[in-house]
Amino acid sequence: MTDVPYILTQIDSGDPSAADQLLPLVYDELRRLASQLLAQETPGQTLQPTALVHEAYVRLTGGNGSEAHWDSRGHFFVAAAEAMRRLLVESARRKNRLKHGGDRQRIPLETAETLLGSSCQDLLAIDDALTRLADRDPFKAQIVKLRFFAGLTMPEVAQTMNVSLATAERYWTFARTWLYAELVEKDEL
Repeated sequence: MTDVPYILTQIDSGDPSAADQLLPLVYDELRRLASQLLAQETPGQTLQPTALVHEAYVRLTGGNGSEAHWDSRGHFFVAAAEAMRRLLVESARRKNRLKHGGDRQRIPLETAETLLGSSCQDLLAIDDALTRLADRDPFKAQIVKLRFFAGLTMPEVAQTMNVSLATAERYWTFARTWLYAELVEKDEL
């Protein structure tokens, strides 16, 4: 992992081969993060961890025409978490559309008697609440993204955000409580 900042600098300077060098160094960690995110989805999810990692990687390395600049390994993983979050939200919105059966719920025959809520709805509600938190306090919203979407531990979050562990934990507690209150309030409406 020590080569990651150097390769990120090469990508920033426009070296086309640098992106190919970066993927093998970060792939396992990105794949682990994607697996954790998708494990929270309902069974029958069509998006696989490999596809999520590859699509996020294409977006990160400028496959969509955007210029990406990373200051450090931590900054790269912040961007990766954001890219994965956006992909999952886009997927949930796509599945929620009427033409994709958004008005219907798939229920396995084995569990037909227990109706569970749609995870697409949950992800969209979390995304809406996270957007409101980002409007109020972008720093705390970033901590949620790192914990929830990137799967970083609190010491890793503190290091990535350049704050003490106590501060990161305090912000994480606030953000979780705030998001919970927002989600409960929305459910009651």
